Amino acid sequence: MDYILEGLKAGLVQMTLLEAVAVIFGLASVWYARLENILVYPTGIVSVIIYVYICFGAKLYADMGINAYYFVMSVYGWIVWSKKVDPTHHIPITRNSLSENISAVIILVLSFFVLRYVLVNYTDSDVPVWDSATTAVFFVGMWLMARKKLENWIAWIIADAVSIPLYFYKGLLLTSFQYMVFLALAIMGYIAWKKDIETRSSHA
Repeated sequence: MDYILEGLKAGLVQMTLLEAVAVIFGLASVWYARLENILVYPTGIVSVIIYVYICFGAKLYADMGINAYYFVMSVYGWIVWSKKVDPTHHIPITRNSLSENISAVIILVLSFFVLRYVLVNYTDSDVPVWDSATTAVFFVGMWLMARKKLENWIAWIIADAVSIPLYFYKGLLLTSFQYMVFLALAIMGYIAWKKDIETRSSHA
């Protein structure tokens, strides 16, 4: 425990302005996602652009790539979330169908093996499996969030839990702590979105 506290203190001292901004906007983005607020996307875009740079410096190449992908998906999600199904209602939160779950698993498995192959053969990453696994789950989570699927939170919960020790291992202690907060917000987000679905179902 003392080691973690000392590490966090050291991280605060060593933290760059860029990392601080990325952390703040990243937390804001997840908070807005939990509230189903479209500000999830502009705040998220600021954070991911900065993390592309940070991950490159830490040799987390798959995470660097996923943040670039986040940027693209954030633009796509922003468009989707802005659409209305009628003059007063936006696209609602829904659950995955069986076929959508199968598609998500296929995307997860394929992206993991592709990322692992690239990291092992074309980069100097020292955590290729770990990095590829978290990135693949985040890849699926962002796709599901852009489509307002409840299951996106399950992906975030899994990936956040795995990312906590990964960033700690890479010496990015504040980012590791940020993922602890992300994990808590993801759990809250899942509960909030599930409640929204149940409430609409009961009123249908």
